[in-house]
Amino acid sequence: MSESAARAKLASHAHTGQALPQLSDFSLVAGGPLYQLWRRARLSDEELHFTRRRALIMSMIAWLPLLLLSVLEGNAWGVSTTMSFLEDISLHARMLAAIPLFMLAEVWTHRHLPPVIRRFVEDGLVTEAARPSYEAAVDSAIRWRNSIVAEVLLIAFVYGVGVAVLWRTQFAPIDVNSWYASVDSAGVRLTMAGWWMVWVSMPIFLFLFVRWCYRLLIWTRFLWQVARLDLDLEPTHPDGMAGLHFLVLSEICYRPVLLAMGSVLSGQIANRVLHAGAALADFKLEIFAMVVLLLLAVLGPLLVFMPNLRAARRQGVMDYGALGQRYAREFRGRWLNSGQHSGEALLGSADIQSLADLHNAYQVIDRIPLFPFAWRNLTLPTLTALLPVAPLLLTTFSVNELIDQLLGLLL
Repeated sequence: MSESAARAKLASHAHTGQALPQLSDFSLVAGGPLYQLWRRARLSDEELHFTRRRALIMSMIAWLPLLLLSVLEGNAWGVSTTMSFLEDISLHARMLAAIPLFMLAEVWTHRHLPPVIRRFVEDGLVTEAARPSYEAAVDSAIRWRNSIVAEVLLIAFVYGVGVAVLWRTQFAPIDVNSWYASVDSAGVRLTMAGWWMVWVSMPIFLFLFVRWCYRLLIWTRFLWQVARLDLDLEPTHPDGMAGLHFLVLSEICYRPVLLAMGSVLSGQIANRVLHAGAALADFKLEIFAMVVLLLLAVLGPLLVFMPNLRAARRQGVMDYGALGQRYAREFRGRWLNSGQHSGEALLGSADIQSLADLHNAYQVIDRIPLFPFAWRNLTLPTLTALLPVAPLLLTTFSVNELIDQLLGLLL
């Protein structure tokens, strides 16, 4: 929908007295070809119910054939290979943890993100004049979400880049024989289970992953379009961020994704530690990079509002600075210079309280940060991403040593 069409629709509703359409209720995930396929297969409804069923089906398509083929080839447990199927922690982390968590994240996003989006309108940040442009941004996001072309391109990317390139680098066998490939002087030879992993299991995982990347792109683009509107921000808002701090609640939607990616990295590290003789300390850079990238993915989109916060602070300093100057002069003239208070008691005077209130309001404005989130808002996403890595500490410390370390921190 173009902006002119949105304005025409808004004018029509205003003329007829109908309620404005609630386009801000749009879901970031309830759309697209795969969603429609789930609906037709009766594995989902409009509210994305039956999550366990969908997660089970996707995980079993990706994981169960690998188990059966490994059993047939004698590679299911340590008999003739260095790393058997059941010992491949990285694979189980992707197929049995990450895939269900990707599916769970859809439900979380469907339930928790629309109330955040509605706040733009409900809190009056989007004025009536900007409402058509806002609705046009919502409608554009819906079109991107429902795009058949986009999902086809994602599948093409998975097979064109994921299978052809990433498998040979990120997902190539570690330098030992495994249940899915053998390594010798002739190179890498895939087993039957290995072929299923390359052409079915890994593409399922990669598709769900890049689909979430695409959704984050839609979310970022939507926020960027909203940030360009003439928003009615309040510099003295109690949240200290001109009324935009509610946006940090969007991070809750993506915690299953953070947990999924932490599980993937944890599985990769576990394979290296258990089967290639590596140490957990060798992966400090990878762990740090993962946390930074994931924080940028879920909180980075909010940075598009940095210019809005700067403008709100600048305008607030000007407006409330001028108001404060006027009030301070009148206060001085009444109570210190001319005696206009006519014997009124200073103790309990409303003038004193008003001066203090004005000072507090100015302090709130002066402390508006650059970002619509605080440093403390990084804590839970970071812990969520690192949670799957925590058990790997047992490869470096014993249980007793870990308990002693924790007690030392607490006491």
